[in-house]
Amino acid sequence: MQSFVDLDTLVGSVPFAIVRDLRIVDTGAGSEALYRDKLPALLTTLAARARVASIEASSAIEGVVVEDRARAAAIVAGRADHLRNRSEQELAGYRAALDYLYQEQWRPLNVGLLLHLHRLLFQYTQLPGGALKQTENVVVDQMPDGTKVKRFTPVSVGQTPGYLEELVARFRAAETAGQHHPVILVGLFALDLLTIHPFLDGNGRITRALTNALLQDAGYDVTRYVSLETSIAASDDAYYGALLTSTEGWHEGKHNPWPWLRYFVGLVARSYEQFALLTDAERSGGSKQDRVRDYVLHHAPARFTIADVRAALPGVSDQTIRIALGQLKAAGKVSADSTGRGASWSRL
Repeated sequence: MQSFVDLDTLVGSVPFAIVRDLRIVDTGAGSEALYRDKLPALLTTLAARARVASIEASSAIEGVVVEDRARAAAIVAGRADHLRNRSEQELAGYRAALDYLYQEQWRPLNVGLLLHLHRLLFQYTQLPGGALKQTENVVVDQMPDGTKVKRFTPVSVGQTPGYLEELVARFRAAETAGQHHPVILVGLFALDLLTIHPFLDGNGRITRALTNALLQDAGYDVTRYVSLETSIAASDDAYYGALLTSTEGWHEGKHNPWPWLRYFVGLVARSYEQFALLTDAERSGGSKQDRVRDYVLHHAPARFTIADVRAALPGVSDQTIRIALGQLKAAGKVSADSTGRGASWSRL
């Protein structure tokens, strides 16, 4: 809410690094119609993979992990009749919330939508979802030695309903006015929603799911094809660091949103770059080994696994990935950090 009180002053001058990333975002968004016409089968495959990756990654960020991969796949596909524990229940709940937002009837954005998403998230658990917090909460970080450090204090119980209503109203008004870039507005909405922290649990997952939908609603469909949540999970230190920096002074309206926006806009820009890599490789007809080499050398994290490459390059077999990695290793471009099924690799 606080980010929209004096929006023109707060984001009146956009730093060049963010302007540069916004150009990447807008260029990518402008080419999406071409890909929908030319590569519909590929986009269908990418969308299916991104959906699964988003459900698993957003849950894992909050410590909700189903170790059995076959079991997790069954839950995400809706084929698990009995959910055995809290992690399985919450994984199924995030699937339900994300799938609801993939439908067209979720609009308009309002507080009722937030409550409904929360109800879906916890519908399989004993925790009553669909209600705002009734007790005060504090967001903490757990240090390596086990001690807990307060990250920030959310909005109080009594103020939460009013702050949420005002956030939604101000965001929708800013959208209608059209004076600021839509991705900036979505980033600010996410920042404020995370800072208000309206629920006792599930705030991060609700915000990430809704971020996908708001970007798509503004014409930025990349989150259908590239999992934003996976990128957040891979950069969680930067995610929390930017969030912590930009929440300082938020309650007084004296916060600096640019660290968070720099991270958020960069996240969307990198998603479009990955989307371009996937679609351009398909259009150019380059060999699958070429696609692996290009991804590993120019787009993969500095340290990665075969699973990372597989997720980024639909249709490329593990055997092809291993052959390409072997060639890169022989050329001195990568090194294997470990062996076995979950081996990690580093780019040199």
